[in-house]
Amino acid sequence: MYDLIIRPRKINKMKVSLVILIFVLIILIIMTSIKVVTMYKVSKGVNEYNLWVNKINEEQAIKEEQEKNRFLPLNEEEINSINSIYKHQDNKRVFLTFDDGPSKTVTPYILDLLKQENVKATFFVLGTKVEANPDLVKREYEEGHFIGNHGYSHKYRDIYSSTQAVLDEYNKANNIIATALGIPNYNSLVFRFPGGSSGGPYHDLKQEAKQTLKENGIASLDWNALTNDAIGSPTKEKIMETFYNTVQDKTSIVLLMHDASDKILTYECLPEMIKYFKDNGYEFKTMYDVIGRE
Repeated sequence: MYDLIIRPRKINKMKVSLVILIFVLIILIIMTSIKVVTMYKVSKGVNEYNLWVNKINEEQAIKEEQEKNRFLPLNEEEINSINSIYKHQDNKRVFLTFDDGPSKTVTPYILDLLKQENVKATFFVLGTKVEANPDLVKREYEEGHFIGNHGYSHKYRDIYSSTQAVLDEYNKANNIIATALGIPNYNSLVFRFPGGSSGGPYHDLKQEAKQTLKENGIASLDWNALTNDAIGSPTKEKIMETFYNTVQDKTSIVLLMHDASDKILTYECLPEMIKYFKDNGYEFKTMYDVIGRE
């Protein structure tokens, strides 16, 4: 009986080579596919990033252009809008205006209240007070209030010595406001004459100064309602009595108040005034709304 002899099968080298080749090809295809997908994702990501950057740059450019245009001198139509601010309106509106600030003892409380009530106002600031309290005028601006110009000194003899002196007061205060806000091209656009734009011993000069301001793209604004919070020794009762007497039967109200350092009574009366306007359907507006600049 013969022993069973098992002979090893011959390996087909060609088949092995073919299998290896196919395996390598599969690996290469997989790696290439991964690379292509990765490159696509990277390319897509880069494109999306570039689109995002372009969008941000475009929005920034638009914002800068709007900011630049916001402070251009007023045109005749915009000045006329300010001049006709007291005319009857179908939708009742009120402009809360504060003169002679900002002050550390009163202005912060007024700003807190306005923020709480979601009300915007117009502050006619003094250059001297802005120098002393730059942070407060910056807060006013950043919280959406309009920063108007009340001159630098509030000294009638200096301000009303000539029409050029009025313009100089405006420009000096304006430069100080711009520095406080960190906006070099800031232009307050609207001037409130200390003591009002008419009457008194300087009446004629004020009328000439109005024209000078207009020629420089600057409007002026007085008021048609007040509180007498800066006259004599007012009490809350007297302030509110004057308030109610002067706001009656008006559909477009420019209310004169003050936020100087000794005008805490104005702040204490303000909640009742705001409630009156809200209860009677008034909308709170600022000079931005009148001239049509956001």
